[in-house]
Amino acid sequence: MHQKWLQRDLDASGVIVIFGGWAIGSGVFEHLKTSADVLFISDYRDLDFELPDLDHYETRTLVAWSFGVASYCYWQQRRRDPFTRKVAINGSMAPIDQLCGIAPRTLQKTIDTLSNESFQVFLARSFGEEQPLHSIDISARRAELVAVQQRDYSQTIQVWDKVWISRDDQIFSFKNMQRAWGDQSDVLDAPHVPFDMWTTWKEILE
Repeated sequence: MHQKWLQRDLDASGVIVIFGGWAIGSGVFEHLKTSADVLFISDYRDLDFELPDLDHYETRTLVAWSFGVASYCYWQQRRRDPFTRKVAINGSMAPIDQLCGIAPRTLQKTIDTLSNESFQVFLARSFGEEQPLHSIDISARRAELVAVQQRDYSQTIQVWDKVWISRDDQIFSFKNMQRAWGDQSDVLDAPHVPFDMWTTWKEILE
C-alpha cells in the first residue's frame, strides 16, 4: 500500500481520501479543486495498513474508484469506519465476478499476458483513447492483480452515499455495474477514467 498527500493544509476542515485504481496513479485527480486535504491510496498488494488519524477533520470523505471500491471494503471489515461520506466510482464490491465485476477469465488473461505493451492497451481502454507511452513495474503490478484476485470479498458489506457508473466503461462493463448497483447509481457518459469531465471535487461528491 502507498499513501501520498496530493494536497495538505494544517487549517483544512475536511479531508478527501481516494482509494485509487490499479496502476494509473494520482495524476487523474490532481486537477480537481477543493479546500479540503486530499490523500491518495494505491497499491493493494497488502491491505494490512492504517490511515493517518483523521478524527480532527469535521468532514471525512472517501472516494473509491475501480479496484479501490472492493479494496476499501475489504480493508474496512476489521476497522472502525472513519468516514462521514462515501462515494464509489466505476467499481464493484464483487470486483472479480462474471455478472457484477470483471470476468474472472478476463482478469486471469491480464495477469498472464501483462507487459508494457498490454498495459498501453489497458490505458487506451480505460481513458477511451490512446495514451502517451508509460512503463510500469510488471512484477509489482502483476502481484497486485493476483492479490486482488485471491481475496474473499463475499463478507464485505458497505453503505455508499453516492455511486457513479460510466456508460462507456471498458474495464467494469456498464451492464455489470448496473447489476451490481441497481437503482443506487448515477450514470456518466464517460469511460472508466471519467475525471476529466469535472473540475472540482464538489461536482463529484454532491
